[in-house]
Amino acid sequence: MATLATEMNAIDQCWRQNPDWRRHRQQLAKCSVGFAGKMTNNIGKDVTRYKVTDPSDNPLNPKPGTLRYGTTMISGKVWITFQRDMHITLQKPLPITSYTAIDARGTIVHISGVACLLIYKASNVIVHGLYIHHCRADEQSSVMGPDGKIMQLGKADGDAIRLVSATKVWIDHNTLYKCEDGPH
Repeated sequence: MATLATEMNAIDQCWRQNPDWRRHRQQLAKCSVGFAGKMTNNIGKDVTRYKVTDPSDNPLNPKPGTLRYGTTMISGKVWITFQRDMHITLQKPLPITSYTAIDARGTIVHISGVACLLIYKASNVIVHGLYIHHCRADEQSSVMGPDGKIMQLGKADGDAIRLVSATKVWIDHNTLYKCEDGPH
């Protein structure tokens, strides 16, 4: 008879067997497999823990508590979690900076809207446990970018997660569907 541990994949076995995993979320970075390798640059005492409490989105003036605030206004390493289940409708693409972990374990977080996630010239990024869907193409636009600076974006084709000049990115346990993903 199989045990729960033998029924889990290697990544889940790495963190789920710790009953106190919510207090030790950064353990996930040591569980990564594949091309990105271990994501140990995303852990340590210098990581800011940020909790998303507000599902709203303002591309140019993100409010504290929103996902966009966590990905653009906090400098340095950031580990983003979610207070509760939520649906975030992005008004414009969401830039994700280096040393960012978006960790939706323990919640159900849906992201949809315009062009969705953008990992641009970034490294050491973890995206885990999101439902990303119904992302639409977008014309040129301005958004809040890294370190709270306005960033000009070119056309986006509606990818769920767009990577441009990105390295060491681990995208795991996400569900992606019904995005425009380029010309039809």
